[in-house]
This record gives sequence, structure tokens and C-alpha cells, in this order.
Amino acid sequence: MLRTLFLAALLIIAPLSHAADPARPDPLSSWNDTAPKKAIVAFVEKVTKEGSPDFVPSVDRIATFDNDGTLWCEQPLYVQGVFALDRVKELAPQHPEWKEKEPFKFILEGNIKAALAGGNHALLELIAATHSGMSVNDFEKIVSLWLESARHPRFKQPYTQCIYVPMVELAAYLRANGFKTYIVSGGGVEFMRPWTEQAYGIPSEQVVGSRGKTKFELRDTGPVLMKLPEVDFIDDGPGKPIGINASIGRRPLMAFGNSDGDLEMLQWATMNPAPAGPRLGLIVHHTDAVREYAYDRDSHIGKLDKALDEAPKQGWIVVDMKNDWKQIFPFASPPPEPSK
Repeated sequence: MLRTLFLAALLIIAPLSHAADPARPDPLSSWNDTAPKKAIVAFVEKVTKEGSPDFVPSVDRIATFDNDGTLWCEQPLYVQGVFALDRVKELAPQHPEWKEKEPFKFILEGNIKAALAGGNHALLELIAATHSGMSVNDFEKIVSLWLESARHPRFKQPYTQCIYVPMVELAAYLRANGFKTYIVSGGGVEFMRPWTEQAYGIPSEQVVGSRGKTKFELRDTGPVLMKLPEVDFIDDGPGKPIGINASIGRRPLMAFGNSDGDLEMLQWATMNPAPAGPRLGLIVHHTDAVREYAYDRDSHIGKLDKALDEAPKQGWIVVDMKNDWKQIFPFASPPPEPSK
């Protein structure tokens, strides 16, 4: 009888002892033990504990991550923008008219500021010219080859190394707890799909993004999808909830962003009349000019203004990159940001 009671006690105590074991690996080891990390862990524990009043079945454990500025570095220019600029230079011999046509002439002259001064219209023209006239498969190969050679101008690392270790850890931690993780980004879906699984562990079918129109063609070599110079859908701002509904079909239980372009996604995920129960929204606030960049309300890239004001009203977690993250990138601390 005593032995039975003793064994029963061991069965009860052992899991508790294991959970409290300081030698157990910390799945969020690159996070400091500050309020954001504690809030994330507490949320995940309560929604995954069976029998808890806040328990959420795994089918509803959907987490959406913005990409630019949330999963990887977006300064000093969106990575896809850098890709488009490089493509203009590569394609220029085939387009002699670009020497006199804006914004292409500015790019070829090295005046990137003037090239981008045209705002969204200029950017869309660049994207249309550099992302079309080829099959989807060929475009993915071009992106993959470019990423092998392209380097961040400050960090001198491949762009796929300029990823945020804490956020990659967070995505893995969520998947280990029954969540399905998605990227929901304003970036081009076909630009992201070739590399997101290797970089973040998020497969291509779980990437939601902006997209151009495509056309099916049956050729002698087989069927292809050709990229057309027309915009089909912009997955940014109010487009993000639309993209989530169309591609995922469930409201996120957790949503992560860093800019005003993510405001509507955070609102869609957390505000009533969302399904009853706990929800979590999180904003990455870029506050570390030494290890990365410091920017928010006045930035031309990743502007964080309205969403920063909304965060305390909605109870969203605001991650202070400087104070809440032990480590930012997979590589050693980068050189200081150049003076402006």
C-alpha cells in the first residue's frame, strides 16, 4: 500500500519537477525575462492547457506574422525593393528607353532617392517592370539566386541571415504548442515563398502576401503560369484581414506586426466581435540603433504611429527591441549605424 502511494506521488511530482527544472532548454532563450516574454508564455500555457476555461483546440490556434520589420530587417529599404532596383540594372540592356524614363533613369544614375520620390506609383511601376514577363517558376529561381549573392548594405550578411532570432524562436515555440504559423505580409507572395521555410520554418503554402496577376498558358514544354504586369491584390493595411479570410479562413488567435500596415490585422485578430476567449496582439518596436535600427512615427519605412497609440488601448504587447531581446540576429553584433 505504501509503495503504491509512493509511486503515485512520484507520478504527480515528476512532471512538476520537470517543468521547474532549470536545466530544461528555454524555447525563448533569446528573449530577456521581461514582461513581453512572460505574457507570451502565460498566454500559450492557458490556451493549450486542456480543462482550462481558456483552452483553445489546436484547429483554432492560428498565429499570423508580418514579415518586413517583424521577422526580418526592413531598413534602410524593403528587401523586395532592393531586389527590384537590382533587377532594373540587370534588365537595362534590354530596355534602352529606360535611360530617359523615370523612375528607371534615376536608378541607372544611382539616384535612388529620386527614383522612390514618386511614391507608390513609382514603386508599382518598378515592380511591374521587374517582376513580370516570366513564369512563376522562373521568377522563384531568380529570387533564390539573387538572395544567394545579395548582401545587406550595413550588416554585410545575406538578407536571409538578417532575421530576428527571437521571432523565429517564437514561431517555433508556437508550432511546438499546436499552433499553425502564417506569414501575412505586404510583400509579394511569390518573392517570399522560395525561402520562408528555410529561414523561418513556415512553408510556402502558409504565406499570404500581395500578388500580381498571372495567366495560365499551355506550351509545348507543358503548362506554365505567366506573371503579368498588373496588380491583383495588395496585402497591406485593410487588405490583411481580407487576405487572411481568403487564404486562411479563420481569425488568428495571435497576430504579430511592427507598423501601421499591420494595424488592421491586429484589430481583426483581437477586437470584438472576434470569437470569444483570449486573443493576443504584439508589436515589435524598433528601439535599438546599435544592434539594428531605431525608428517609429516618422520613418519612411515601417512607420509605427497609429498602431503604437492603439496598443495600450487594446492591451497589445509592445516589444522594446533594445530591452526585451538578448539577441537580434543569428550573427554577431553588427557595426554601429552610420551617422546621417
